[in-house]
Amino acid sequence: MTTRHFLKDDDLTPEEQRELLEFAAAVKRPGWNRHSLAHNGTPRSVAVIFEKPSTRTRLSFQVGIAELGGNPVVIDSQSTQLGRGETIADTARVLSRYVDAIVIRTFADARITELAQHASVPVVNALTDGWHPCQLLADLMTVAEHKPLKGTAIAYVGDAAFNMGNSTVIACSTAGMHVRIGAPAGYQPAREVLDRAAEINRTTGGSVTVTADPVEAVTGADVVSTDSWVSMGMEDREQRLGELAPYQLSTDLLSHAADDAIVLHCLPAHRGEEITDEVMDGPHSRVFDQAENRLHAQKALLAWLVGGDRR
Repeated sequence: MTTRHFLKDDDLTPEEQRELLEFAAAVKRPGWNRHSLAHNGTPRSVAVIFEKPSTRTRLSFQVGIAELGGNPVVIDSQSTQLGRGETIADTARVLSRYVDAIVIRTFADARITELAQHASVPVVNALTDGWHPCQLLADLMTVAEHKPLKGTAIAYVGDAAFNMGNSTVIACSTAGMHVRIGAPAGYQPAREVLDRAAEINRTTGGSVTVTADPVEAVTGADVVSTDSWVSMGMEDREQRLGELAPYQLSTDLLSHAADDAIVLHCLPAHRGEEITDEVMDGPHSRVFDQAENRLHAQKALLAWLVGGDRR
Protein backbone atom coordinates (compact mmCIF):
# COMPACT_ATOMS: atom_id res chain seq x y z
CA MET A 1 0.00 0.00 0.00
CA THR A 2 1.41 3.41 -0.99
CA THR A 3 2.03 5.80 1.92
CA ARG A 4 0.06 9.02 1.53
CA HIS A 5 1.83 12.30 2.24
CA PHE A 6 0.45 15.85 2.43
CA LEU A 7 3.29 18.04 1.20
CA LYS A 8 1.39 20.61 -0.86
CA ASP A 9 -2.18 21.57 -1.54
CA ASP A 10 -2.72 19.58 -4.74
CA ASP A 11 -1.83 16.34 -3.00
CA LEU A 12 -5.60 16.30 -2.39
CA THR A 13 -8.02 15.91 -5.27
CA PRO A 14 -11.04 18.23 -5.26
CA GLU A 15 -13.16 15.34 -3.97
CA GLU A 16 -10.68 14.51 -1.21
CA GLN A 17 -10.41 18.14 -0.19
CA ARG A 18 -14.18 18.45 0.03
CA GLU A 19 -14.43 15.21 2.03
CA LEU A 20 -11.68 16.30 4.40
CA LEU A 21 -13.26 19.72 5.02
CA GLU A 22 -16.63 18.08 5.76
CA PHE A 23 -14.85 15.76 8.17
CA ALA A 24 -13.09 18.74 9.82
CA ALA A 25 -16.47 20.42 10.35
CA ALA A 26 -17.70 17.25 12.05
CA VAL A 27 -14.56 17.09 14.21
CA LYS A 28 -15.23 20.65 15.40
CA ARG A 29 -18.77 19.96 16.55
CA PRO A 30 -19.32 19.50 20.30
CA GLY A 31 -19.37 15.87 21.28
CA TRP A 32 -17.07 14.56 18.53
CA ASN A 33 -14.53 12.50 20.45
CA ARG A 34 -12.81 9.65 18.67
CA HIS A 35 -9.38 8.29 19.48
CA SER A 36 -8.45 7.88 15.82
CA LEU A 37 -4.74 7.85 16.70
CA ALA A 38 -5.06 4.96 19.14
CA HIS A 39 -4.87 1.33 18.09
CA ASN A 40 -6.26 -1.30 20.47
CA GLY A 41 -5.88 1.21 23.27
CA THR A 42 -2.25 2.05 22.44
CA PRO A 43 -1.52 5.65 21.34
CA ARG A 44 0.05 6.07 17.94
CA SER A 45 3.05 8.42 18.07
CA VAL A 46 3.49 11.40 15.74
CA ALA A 47 6.82 13.22 15.47
CA VAL A 48 6.38 16.98 15.11
CA ILE A 49 9.68 18.53 13.98
CA PHE A 50 10.39 22.25 14.18
CA GLU A 51 13.24 23.77 12.22
CA LYS A 52 11.48 27.16 12.46
CA PRO A 53 9.95 28.82 15.53
CA SER A 54 6.21 28.33 15.93
CA THR A 55 3.20 29.12 18.11
CA ARG A 56 -0.04 28.05 16.38
CA THR A 57 1.49 25.13 14.49
CA ARG A 58 3.18 23.70 17.57
CA LEU A 59 0.15 24.05 19.83
CA SER A 60 -2.49 22.97 17.32
CA PHE A 61 -0.62 19.81 16.35
CA GLN A 62 0.42 18.94 19.90
CA VAL A 63 -3.07 19.44 21.32
CA GLY A 64 -4.76 17.84 18.32
CA ILE A 65 -2.66 14.67 18.40
CA ALA A 66 -3.32 14.29 22.14
CA GLU A 67 -7.08 14.83 21.67
CA LEU A 68 -7.07 12.08 19.01
CA GLY A 69 -5.58 9.70 21.57
CA GLY A 70 -2.10 9.89 20.06
CA ASN A 71 1.31 10.67 21.50
CA PRO A 72 2.83 13.93 20.17
CA VAL A 73 6.64 13.78 20.09
CA VAL A 74 7.68 17.41 19.64
CA ILE A 75 11.24 17.74 18.34
CA ASP A 76 13.31 20.92 18.24
CA SER A 77 15.80 20.18 15.46
CA GLN A 78 18.55 22.17 17.16
CA SER A 79 18.51 19.81 20.13
CA THR A 80 18.85 16.71 17.93
CA GLN A 81 21.37 15.38 15.44
CA LEU A 82 19.43 17.17 12.69
CA GLY A 83 20.96 20.35 14.05
CA ARG A 84 24.42 18.82 13.79
CA GLY A 85 24.18 17.75 10.17
CA GLU A 86 22.57 14.30 10.13
CA THR A 87 20.92 13.89 6.76
CA ILE A 88 17.18 14.28 6.43
CA ALA A 89 17.09 10.91 4.64
CA ASP A 90 18.69 9.10 7.59
CA THR A 91 16.36 10.90 9.97
CA ALA A 92 13.35 9.78 7.91
CA ARG A 93 14.46 6.15 7.97
CA VAL A 94 14.99 6.14 11.73
CA LEU A 95 11.82 8.04 12.66
CA SER A 96 9.74 5.72 10.48
CA ARG A 97 10.73 2.89 12.83
CA TYR A 98 9.62 4.84 15.91
CA VAL A 99 6.50 6.79 14.94
CA ASP A 100 3.35 6.48 12.84
CA ALA A 101 3.60 9.87 11.10
CA ILE A 102 5.97 12.83 10.76
CA VAL A 103 4.94 16.48 10.76
CA ILE A 104 7.65 19.02 9.90
CA ARG A 105 7.92 22.82 9.77
CA THR A 106 11.04 23.60 7.77
CA PHE A 107 12.64 25.75 5.09
CA ALA A 108 13.27 24.56 1.52
CA ASP A 109 10.65 22.43 -0.23
CA ALA A 110 13.40 20.04 -1.29
CA ARG A 111 13.97 19.18 2.36
CA ILE A 112 10.47 17.87 2.99
CA THR A 113 10.43 16.16 -0.41
CA GLU A 114 13.57 14.23 0.54
CA LEU A 115 12.10 13.40 3.95
CA ALA A 116 8.97 11.96 2.31
CA GLN A 117 11.00 9.99 -0.23
CA HIS A 118 12.77 8.11 2.56
CA ALA A 119 9.94 7.84 5.09
CA SER A 120 7.67 4.81 5.24
CA VAL A 121 5.03 6.69 7.28
CA PRO A 122 2.88 9.69 6.26
CA VAL A 123 4.67 13.05 6.17
CA VAL A 124 2.73 16.29 6.69
CA ASN A 125 3.93 19.74 5.64
CA ALA A 126 3.42 22.12 8.57
CA LEU A 127 5.12 24.89 6.51
CA THR A 128 7.92 25.20 3.97
CA ASP A 129 9.21 28.17 2.02
CA GLY A 130 6.91 27.27 -0.85
CA TRP A 131 3.75 25.85 0.73
CA HIS A 132 1.48 26.10 3.77
CA PRO A 133 -1.21 23.49 3.02
CA CYS A 134 -2.41 22.89 6.59
CA GLN A 135 -3.08 26.61 6.96
CA LEU A 136 -5.18 26.57 3.80
CA LEU A 137 -7.28 23.71 5.12
CA ALA A 138 -8.09 25.95 8.09
CA ASP A 139 -8.70 28.93 5.78
CA LEU A 140 -11.12 26.97 3.58
CA MET A 141 -12.84 25.56 6.64
CA THR A 142 -13.33 29.11 7.94
CA VAL A 143 -14.73 30.35 4.65
CA ALA A 144 -17.06 27.35 4.43
CA GLU A 145 -18.54 28.29 7.81
CA HIS A 146 -19.89 31.47 6.17
CA LYS A 147 -20.14 30.89 2.42
CA PRO A 148 -20.19 28.10 -0.16
CA LEU A 149 -16.64 27.53 -1.39
CA LYS A 150 -17.38 26.89 -5.06
CA GLY A 151 -17.81 30.16 -6.94
CA THR A 152 -16.74 32.38 -4.03
CA ALA A 153 -14.22 35.13 -4.82
CA ILE A 154 -11.15 35.45 -2.60
CA ALA A 155 -8.70 38.34 -2.90
CA TYR A 156 -5.18 37.84 -1.58
CA VAL A 157 -3.23 41.10 -1.27
CA GLY A 158 0.43 41.75 -0.52
CA ASP A 159 3.33 39.35 -0.91
CA ALA A 160 1.99 36.38 -2.89
CA ALA A 161 5.32 34.96 -4.05
CA PHE A 162 5.87 32.49 -1.20
CA ASN A 163 4.03 29.83 0.77
CA MET A 164 0.75 31.57 1.60
CA GLY A 165 0.30 33.00 -1.88
CA ASN A 166 1.13 29.70 -3.53
CA SER A 167 -1.12 27.66 -1.28
CA THR A 168 -3.99 30.13 -1.61
CA VAL A 169 -3.82 29.88 -5.40
CA ILE A 170 -3.72 26.07 -5.48
CA ALA A 171 -6.04 25.18 -2.58
CA CYS A 172 -8.70 27.71 -3.55
CA SER A 173 -8.54 26.59 -7.18
CA THR A 174 -9.04 23.02 -5.98
CA ALA A 175 -12.16 24.24 -4.14
CA GLY A 176 -13.52 25.90 -7.29
CA MET A 177 -13.07 29.44 -5.98
CA HIS A 178 -12.18 32.57 -7.95
CA VAL A 179 -8.80 33.80 -6.76
CA ARG A 180 -7.65 37.38 -7.29
CA ILE A 181 -4.02 38.12 -6.46
CA GLY A 182 -3.24 41.78 -5.79
CA ALA A 183 0.54 42.13 -5.68
CA PRO A 184 3.27 44.19 -7.34
CA ALA A 185 5.79 42.74 -9.78
CA GLY A 186 8.30 40.63 -7.90
CA TYR A 187 5.69 39.61 -5.32
CA GLN A 188 3.38 37.58 -7.56
CA PRO A 189 3.12 33.76 -7.75
CA ALA A 190 5.55 31.98 -10.05
CA ARG A 191 4.43 30.96 -13.52
CA GLU A 192 4.53 27.23 -12.65
CA VAL A 193 2.10 27.82 -9.76
CA LEU A 194 -0.30 29.72 -12.01
CA ASP A 195 -0.01 27.06 -14.71
CA ARG A 196 -0.83 24.33 -12.19
CA ALA A 197 -3.84 26.35 -10.98
CA ALA A 198 -5.07 26.73 -14.56
CA GLU A 199 -4.89 22.96 -14.99
CA ILE A 200 -6.89 22.41 -11.79
CA ASN A 201 -9.45 25.06 -12.73
CA ARG A 202 -10.29 23.29 -15.96
CA THR A 203 -11.82 20.62 -13.72
CA THR A 204 -13.20 22.67 -10.82
CA GLY A 205 -14.49 25.77 -12.63
CA GLY A 206 -12.40 28.12 -10.51
CA SER A 207 -10.14 30.87 -11.81
CA VAL A 208 -7.05 32.92 -10.95
CA THR A 209 -6.36 36.50 -11.94
CA VAL A 210 -3.27 38.49 -11.06
CA THR A 211 -3.15 42.27 -10.91
CA ALA A 212 -0.84 44.92 -9.53
CA ASP A 213 -3.89 46.99 -8.55
CA PRO A 214 -5.05 46.14 -5.00
CA VAL A 215 -8.44 47.83 -5.49
CA GLU A 216 -9.09 45.77 -8.63
CA ALA A 217 -8.24 42.60 -6.72
CA VAL A 218 -10.51 43.39 -3.77
CA THR A 219 -13.52 44.88 -5.56
CA GLY A 220 -16.56 42.69 -4.92
CA ALA A 221 -14.52 39.96 -3.20
CA ASP A 222 -16.28 37.71 -0.71
CA VAL A 223 -13.07 36.98 1.21
CA VAL A 224 -9.97 39.15 1.62
CA SER A 225 -6.77 37.55 2.88
CA THR A 226 -3.24 38.70 3.59
CA ASP A 227 -0.05 37.63 5.36
CA SER A 228 2.97 39.32 6.89
CA TRP A 229 5.31 41.07 4.48
CA VAL A 230 8.60 40.49 6.29
CA SER A 231 9.49 36.99 7.42
CA MET A 232 12.26 35.81 9.71
CA GLY A 233 15.71 36.38 8.28
CA MET A 234 14.71 38.83 5.54
CA GLU A 235 17.23 41.67 5.34
CA ASP A 236 15.34 43.97 2.94
CA ARG A 237 12.66 45.00 5.43
CA GLU A 238 12.44 48.71 4.60
CA GLN A 239 12.40 48.09 0.85
CA ARG A 240 9.62 45.50 1.19
CA LEU A 241 7.52 47.73 3.44
CA GLY A 242 7.82 50.57 0.96
CA GLU A 243 6.93 48.51 -2.10
CA LEU A 244 3.99 46.78 -0.39
CA ALA A 245 2.51 49.80 1.42
CA PRO A 246 -0.31 50.30 -1.16
CA TYR A 247 -1.49 46.74 -0.44
CA GLN A 248 -2.16 47.24 3.27
CA LEU A 249 -5.47 45.69 4.27
CA SER A 250 -7.09 48.82 5.66
CA THR A 251 -10.72 49.89 6.09
CA ASP A 252 -10.36 51.90 2.88
CA LEU A 253 -9.20 48.91 0.83
CA LEU A 254 -11.74 46.61 2.48
CA SER A 255 -14.56 49.04 1.58
CA HIS A 256 -14.25 47.86 -2.04
CA ALA A 257 -15.07 44.24 -1.08
CA ALA A 258 -18.56 42.77 -0.77
CA ASP A 259 -20.59 44.13 2.13
CA ASP A 260 -20.49 40.76 3.89
CA ALA A 261 -16.85 40.00 3.07
CA ILE A 262 -14.77 38.19 5.66
CA VAL A 263 -11.12 38.90 6.42
CA LEU A 264 -8.41 36.26 6.94
CA HIS A 265 -4.81 36.47 8.17
CA CYS A 266 -2.79 33.36 9.01
CA LEU A 267 -0.91 35.10 11.85
CA PRO A 268 1.35 36.30 13.33
CA ALA A 269 0.22 39.73 12.18
CA HIS A 270 2.41 42.80 12.07
CA ARG A 271 -0.33 45.25 12.93
CA GLY A 272 0.06 48.54 11.13
CA GLU A 273 2.03 46.95 8.31
CA GLU A 274 0.05 44.45 6.19
CA ILE A 275 -3.18 44.91 8.19
CA THR A 276 -4.59 47.66 10.40
CA ASP A 277 -6.01 47.24 13.89
CA GLU A 278 -9.40 48.43 12.62
CA VAL A 279 -9.62 45.55 10.15
CA MET A 280 -7.96 42.92 12.34
CA ASP A 281 -10.34 43.60 15.21
CA GLY A 282 -13.31 44.71 13.10
CA PRO A 283 -16.63 43.03 12.31
CA HIS A 284 -15.40 41.42 9.09
CA SER A 285 -12.46 39.67 10.74
CA ARG A 286 -12.53 35.91 11.17
CA VAL A 287 -8.83 35.73 11.98
CA PHE A 288 -9.18 34.06 15.36
CA ASP A 289 -11.77 31.57 14.11
CA GLN A 290 -9.24 30.80 11.39
CA ALA A 291 -6.53 30.22 14.00
CA GLU A 292 -8.80 27.89 15.98
CA ASN A 293 -9.62 25.94 12.84
CA ARG A 294 -5.97 24.91 12.48
CA LEU A 295 -6.69 22.52 15.36
CA HIS A 296 -9.82 20.98 13.86
CA ALA A 297 -8.53 20.76 10.28
CA GLN A 298 -5.28 19.13 11.35
CA LYS A 299 -7.08 16.65 13.60
CA ALA A 300 -9.20 15.64 10.62
CA LEU A 301 -6.12 15.39 8.40
CA LEU A 302 -4.21 13.16 10.83
CA ALA A 303 -7.24 10.98 11.54
CA TRP A 304 -7.72 10.65 7.77
CA LEU A 305 -4.07 9.95 6.91
CA VAL A 306 -2.99 7.86 9.88
CA GLY A 307 -6.12 6.54 11.53
CA GLY A 308 -8.11 5.82 8.37
CA ASP A 309 -11.05 7.74 9.86
CA ARG A 310 -13.12 9.71 7.34
CA ARG A 311 -16.46 9.81 9.17
